[in-house]
Amino acid sequence: MNSASVRDDPARRPVPLDGAEISDGALDLALLSGLVAPAFLRENHILPLSFTARCLRVAMVTPVDDGLVEALGMASARAIEVEERTLPEISASLQRLFSDGKTVLEKIVADLGPEAGDEDVDRLKDLASEAPVVRLVSHLIEEAIRSRASDIHIEPFPDRLAVRLRIDGVLRDQPSPPVSLARAVVSRIKILANLNIAERRLPQDGRVAQAVLGHALDLRVSTVPTVHGESVVIRLLDQSAGIRPLKDLGLRARDEAEIGRLMALPNGIVLVTGPTGSGKTTSLYTALQLIDASQRKVLTIEDPVEYHMARVNQIQVKPQIGLTFATILRSIVRQDPDVIMVGEMRDAETADIAVHAALTGHLVLSTLHTNSAAGALVRLIDMGIEPFLLTSTVRAVIGQRLVRTLCPHCKRARAATAEEQASLGPVPVLTLFQPVGCAACGQTGYLGRVGLFELMPMSDELRSLTLTRAGSEALEQAARAAGMQSLLQDGLGKIRQGWTTLEEVRRVVDLS
Repeated sequence: MNSASVRDDPARRPVPLDGAEISDGALDLALLSGLVAPAFLRENHILPLSFTARCLRVAMVTPVDDGLVEALGMASARAIEVEERTLPEISASLQRLFSDGKTVLEKIVADLGPEAGDEDVDRLKDLASEAPVVRLVSHLIEEAIRSRASDIHIEPFPDRLAVRLRIDGVLRDQPSPPVSLARAVVSRIKILANLNIAERRLPQDGRVAQAVLGHALDLRVSTVPTVHGESVVIRLLDQSAGIRPLKDLGLRARDEAEIGRLMALPNGIVLVTGPTGSGKTTSLYTALQLIDASQRKVLTIEDPVEYHMARVNQIQVKPQIGLTFATILRSIVRQDPDVIMVGEMRDAETADIAVHAALTGHLVLSTLHTNSAAGALVRLIDMGIEPFLLTSTVRAVIGQRLVRTLCPHCKRARAATAEEQASLGPVPVLTLFQPVGCAACGQTGYLGRVGLFELMPMSDELRSLTLTRAGSEALEQAARAAGMQSLLQDGLGKIRQGWTTLEEVRRVVDLS
């Protein structure tokens, strides 16, 4: 029991409810609302079970927050008795308790009426501005925030309007609104992002700033036409989350020290590589924090600007007016910067200007889409950069991936199998951890993500190989011989430490 117990006093013992879940009318909601605000109960996932003049019995998510129990006791002026239950149980019961037996989605859909599927543009504009559709879109965004999602995917199909959230890098299905609401939902999102709701044949991009559940959000909206309607992806950038410190990324102490050394260099290029969604930009922001912007002028070119940094001049790319990475980079060199961050080297022109900026005394940070750190040098040569320019400017390349971390509340130790032992290398590993699933992690067994890294400083051997246009395999072998820890080695180390699982590392890194 996580609170004051009332079981020993028969006069104060609450009358239990029948069954494990709340049934309609089981509590006098008018009296309950006089004790505690329903919004407080819903936001903190507190399910009221019964109450007397002296005691309030509730169900709460494991692990129970003792501070929340104390606050509830003060608000209700009653002793609190707690039962521990899972988040899905509590959420379902709260929806029935406060929504007349219907889920939030069902209640919103019921309010829409029979004309929700009207395809007329004027009617769609009116419908998208009506309260039920506004509430439906707001509900989708709020659920994404509560679930720690990075993206909302809304995908039309012949028989349903699929809604999925990307949580810790993995897509999860959500309850689907009726397919007849597809155009209304998409139109509402377009209105929010200042997009043209009449244009359904071409892709569109927009953005909107909103405050949701105490989070300052920057929503990046992308629409593309499909055979069954427009597919929408909303990327959620939480401005209130802040930039993570270097120690939280998952780097080895040796690599942390090396990054600190690189950020103190007066010139050169430092690249971060990896596929889309591997955390490259987050690593660049974290690295920028190591630079004293009061002593050095820092300019960034980004698409999008994800986090605002003090004393850093940040520029948003706008291709529609010709404001591209290359055109901005060509201009800001005349702004007398010390450090330039280029969000991505997308083309040969941008790469060429960045290399020449490094040659003329600037420290340039950027990202590149390659599968490994060694592959970055090969990629730049393929883009037309002369090898002798790379050997003069590139100081280091960082390769990275993201893997889900095991939930600390429910992960379970087990013996390693012979196959796993062989995969983990010659160092004996007797115990591994496996995901279980609990309310804290949404029954997935994973909570949050951590980076896998390989840091490849440029050595004399790597410069010699680059001049001969050697392939990525030869470059990687030379880097490992010089002491570079590969992505796989870093992943296996995090498995041994109990951070993640072999299955997760296999998902993002080639184990061959």
